[in-house]
Amino acid sequence: MKVGVLALQGDVREHVSSLIACGVDPISVRRIEELNSIDALVIPGGESTTIAQLAEHYELFQPIRKRIADGMPAYGSCAGMILLADRILDAIEGQKTFGGLDITVRRNAFGRQVDSFESDIDFNDGGSQKVHAVFIRAPWVEEIGKNVKVLATVISPDGQSHPVAVQEGNLLATSFHPELTGDHRIHRYFIEEIARPALVRGGRR
Repeated sequence: MKVGVLALQGDVREHVSSLIACGVDPISVRRIEELNSIDALVIPGGESTTIAQLAEHYELFQPIRKRIADGMPAYGSCAGMILLADRILDAIEGQKTFGGLDITVRRNAFGRQVDSFESDIDFNDGGSQKVHAVFIRAPWVEEIGKNVKVLATVISPDGQSHPVAVQEGNLLATSFHPELTGDHRIHRYFIEEIARPALVRGGRR
């Protein structure tokens, strides 16, 4: 199985390290040839608008969008969640996403950089141990479609519960940055529970 990391902007190296720790030899994706060679894609945290603009500049935006629509497994953290969402609140004018996840996300929902925080949260993968989550100018999910599974939530300052990890089919997204913690549970979940089964169903191993 070939897993790519979209390597246009953001915390690319951290995701690469997490995938290596999970036994995967990742491919940095900057060109269409590299995109065509992979079976699954990780979209890192960073600046969602910048990643989208660079993807268009390198003629990757529409090919990524099509691969996702055609069923390619993808995982996005923070900015990656925004880029996988079908709908964005507080978006800048003309902001585009790859789409695929039937969710509405709010950009910078937890506040500015100074409002970044860390928390131990439950992750619904069948394990009992909490996941240490790092939130940096993070989005949260405000609305989910009927086929979206909520894997983790947090309580916002106003006392409301918001999803911060969701899955729909072959797509996984988190508001937080597991690649910054040394805990590879989220990446392992993506590989073993989403990407590898999708390849088996498609007749590839």
